[in-house]
Amino acid sequence: MKIAIYSRGIGDDIKSQLAILLAELQKHDIRILLYAPLAEYDLSLRNNTSIDFFTGSHDLDTSVDCLVSLGGDGTILDTVTLVRDKNIPVLGINFGRLGFLASISKEELTTAVDALVNRTYMMDKRSLIHLDADPALFGETPFGLNEFAIHKRDISPMIKIHTYLNGEFLNSYWADGLIVSTPTGSTGYNMSCGGPIVFPESSSFVITPVAPHNLNVRSIVVPDNNIISFEIEGRSEQFICVLDARREIVDKNVQLAVRKEKFKMNLLLLNENNFLSTLRTKLTWGLDKRN
Repeated sequence: MKIAIYSRGIGDDIKSQLAILLAELQKHDIRILLYAPLAEYDLSLRNNTSIDFFTGSHDLDTSVDCLVSLGGDGTILDTVTLVRDKNIPVLGINFGRLGFLASISKEELTTAVDALVNRTYMMDKRSLIHLDADPALFGETPFGLNEFAIHKRDISPMIKIHTYLNGEFLNSYWADGLIVSTPTGSTGYNMSCGGPIVFPESSSFVITPVAPHNLNVRSIVVPDNNIISFEIEGRSEQFICVLDARREIVDKNVQLAVRKEKFKMNLLLLNENNFLSTLRTKLTWGLDKRN
């Protein structure tokens, strides 16, 4: 078995837990592939002959049984650009605040390793969103787990976003921006802008305006077999395109369309995922302090 380990960086809390994780993996004779920049925080890792290193997606192949993400939900989003279409499952150990995607606590490290060894985990397949643009944007990774968003630049006036479903006109949004969210991303930026929450297995996209200048404009849920395209108008010559936590500044005459990605991301869970329970515990859904 081969396990890759990724994190954005190592604080004191992650450093101690990483040592525990490495010891547990070595106890089971698991081959370890560690994200190379992490060795800069602990030079002794460089001298550990049982550890190999990777620097990017090109170093990962189908021989990797799982990628362990140490961090928060943002770290999970990073792993999407690493595993790409290689069908490598991701297991998230939460060191962040919310832990909606990275749902396994750091106290469960030993249990998580046992689940990997014995293959007693659950696999949750999550759909992705793909961006087609002319000129092309986001290099080799024009896809995301949470959302694609169009946004005006920091101090520019609102923009007008003409939106189409399979070429048929949907609406013109006068707003600061527009979000097209996957079911996974519906609990993120979309929810913060008043959009609805949809179940992860829902085959849908959620289109939500950001600060619309109309009282009668609301979010809409559409089937994810639609191709959603956009035309942008505005006083500024540029606007911002966002895929998850990545962004690019583009000219307003760029051609943009989003669709469902051909492959999915596989999230590993220690037990069966109860989405309603997660909403209550992570987002305090329905919490009433009077009861």
